[in-house]
Amino acid sequence: MKQTTLITGASNGIGLEFAKLCASKNENLVLTARSEDKLQALKSELEQQHGVDVKILALDLSLPGAAKTLLEFTTKSGMIISTLINNAGIGGHGYFHEQDLAKHQAMIQLNMTALTELCHYYSTDMVVNGGGRILNVSSTASFMPGPLQAVYYASKSYVTSLSQALSEELKDNNITVTALCPGAVDTGFVSAGDLEGVDLWKNAKSAESVASFGYKAMNKGKLVAINEAALSFMLRWVVPLLPRKMVLNMSRQAMEK
Repeated sequence: MKQTTLITGASNGIGLEFAKLCASKNENLVLTARSEDKLQALKSELEQQHGVDVKILALDLSLPGAAKTLLEFTTKSGMIISTLINNAGIGGHGYFHEQDLAKHQAMIQLNMTALTELCHYYSTDMVVNGGGRILNVSSTASFMPGPLQAVYYASKSYVTSLSQALSEELKDNNITVTALCPGAVDTGFVSAGDLEGVDLWKNAKSAESVASFGYKAMNKGKLVAINEAALSFMLRWVVPLLPRKMVLNMSRQAMEK
């Protein structure tokens, strides 16, 4: 049986590029995102081009209980998920106290809660089935607090921390867990997160290059994968040595318009 890969947030950006890449590697797919029209078009394209089996489920993972709905869909379809790519996520921009609390709660639900639920559901199955791969799309934002994107940065810190802990717990079960931590990426995230005009995105990397980097890192079983060497050095070896107030000021300046 071909391995089956589950990708969340698969209709745009990095998730879309992951779907194309995995299909080109002859992997059967389960794709989920909010837009059924985009998923249906992608399903047709990938099946015609690569001869793989693609199942789709239009679903908003920012809603409580959605992750369980996805599990029930794959279980009823008899699919064995050998690779889980948690890509779905949302951001935002502005002062924490001025933003709608409901938006913060939706971000927490999608970026943290749904991801945690999916990791739990499918890692449990992977243990029974003798192994698997999990790739959680985090961010370089996970390495510091983020004024003007407070909840987003905090949510990604959670993802990177959780991924590393799960990797250690699951290593004896032939399961790898990788946190992909890209810098700025050229996707719809900018407009959706009200980030137009932020200088950080002027040199954003392509979603295709990030997906390719993340896929290779996952296959190598890397723990934390940062796609930019200079940024990796800065975050791993320089930022931890700087005074916290200086780091906060730098982080805020990077997010100002």
